[in-house]
Amino acid sequence: MDCPSEEQMIRMKLEPLSQVKHLEFDIPARKLEVFHQDEVLPIQNAISELNLNDQLQSTTEAEMPIAEDETKHKKILWWVLGINFGFFVAEMTTGWISRSMGLIADSLDMLADSIVYGLSLFAVGAAISRKKKVAKISGYFQMALALLGFSEVLRRFFTQSETPLFQWMIIVSLLALAGNLISLWLINKAKSKEAHMQASAIFTSNDIIVNAGVILAGVLVYWLESKWPDLIVGGIVFAFVMRGAIRILRLAK
Repeated sequence: MDCPSEEQMIRMKLEPLSQVKHLEFDIPARKLEVFHQDEVLPIQNAISELNLNDQLQSTTEAEMPIAEDETKHKKILWWVLGINFGFFVAEMTTGWISRSMGLIADSLDMLADSIVYGLSLFAVGAAISRKKKVAKISGYFQMALALLGFSEVLRRFFTQSETPLFQWMIIVSLLALAGNLISLWLINKAKSKEAHMQASAIFTSNDIIVNAGVILAGVLVYWLESKWPDLIVGGIVFAFVMRGAIRILRLAK
């Protein structure tokens, strides 16, 4: 598992199985511990249907672990969701003003994170059918935005277009970088071993890399006096957004 959407896929797949009592994810190590009753085969078959290259390591008797305080985690995730969605709006707006595809793509990456965090927060206690419906709508919406972004990148590649305003690219990306650093600090401060918190830390770390890429593109736009660095970075980030949309749509299956 390398993102929260894969964790959600597994949770939604196993939720109908009454024998599953508790799940413990180790995102970095790509491991999952399932605390269950009765036979393990139905659980193994359900996970295998997700095509995540799973492999059963072992099964043994174990005590149910003590759950962490979810109230604190939810409060942190609400803050992270707010930061991500706020910068989605800010980067989308300034991206169009400055003609920067890098900023627009980064804004959609922020939106993708907001969608996953929103699914994690709003889907608690909801029916499976509702979760899948929300995931499907979110995934198609994100995919549509990514396709529009790709088409705009291609249009600017093959037509005459103005060089983006590098000042906006650098300043706004620096602010987004600061926002993601604050998010990562909040997540790490919780010192949680819960999967959704680990996955959130990975997501936010990836966002920091994207922010740095847009800042570098802004510097190169200034240095080379060319639109190409912005378009290249924008295309790369749109590819990540499209991959995220596909993973979210897999939640709806």
